[in-house]
Amino acid sequence: MRLRNVPGARENIAKHELAINEPEKNKGKWNEEFGNDNPIQLEIGMGKGLFLTTLAQENPNINYVGIEKYSSVLVRALEKCEDLELDNIRFIRMEAEYIEDVFGEGEVDKIYLNFSDPWPKDRHAKRRLTSKQFLGRYDHILKKDGVVEFKTDNDDLFEFTVEQIPEAGWVPVAVIFDLHSDEEHVKGNVMTEYETKFSKLGHPIHKVVMKR
Repeated sequence: MRLRNVPGARENIAKHELAINEPEKNKGKWNEEFGNDNPIQLEIGMGKGLFLTTLAQENPNINYVGIEKYSSVLVRALEKCEDLELDNIRFIRMEAEYIEDVFGEGEVDKIYLNFSDPWPKDRHAKRRLTSKQFLGRYDHILKKDGVVEFKTDNDDLFEFTVEQIPEAGWVPVAVIFDLHSDEEHVKGNVMTEYETKFSKLGHPIHKVVMKR
């Protein structure tokens, strides 16, 4: 996917009240940032923010943090929040591999991975957000009963993810090959921009829920 440069994106992010510019300072004390002890859930690679802002509106008693490495995309998520008056959502522009520098041991309740970059070349496997290397990072920041939820339309990435779960010492809670045809698991499903696009094209949406 070719990303269009958005002039002034970094500057706009830096001055936005919902963007955290020095997230390392919140490590272990995100409850202070939000001003409460509500559960904290993350979306890594949150794109333009439709999924996360929808969750934040529907669940005011949960705190949400969106992580995105591309300024040109993150600034669009911030724009979505302009008229929503949400106080339970924050955004960080960062690379996901540094997540342990930003969240403390057991500080996060749930992690969402939606339509992540498949990194199709074998030599890039460890960069995939569902690789055992990344699952090791999530292990440190998730609560003991925390889960990771992953959705994709990419068959190869889905198969890779299912294989990585036991290799990382995790277990699958649910493995769904066609989410939108699964009456049980599709209940309450919040669509992302990509999910809407791909499902309209007839692509089955795969989902995996995993825990340690």
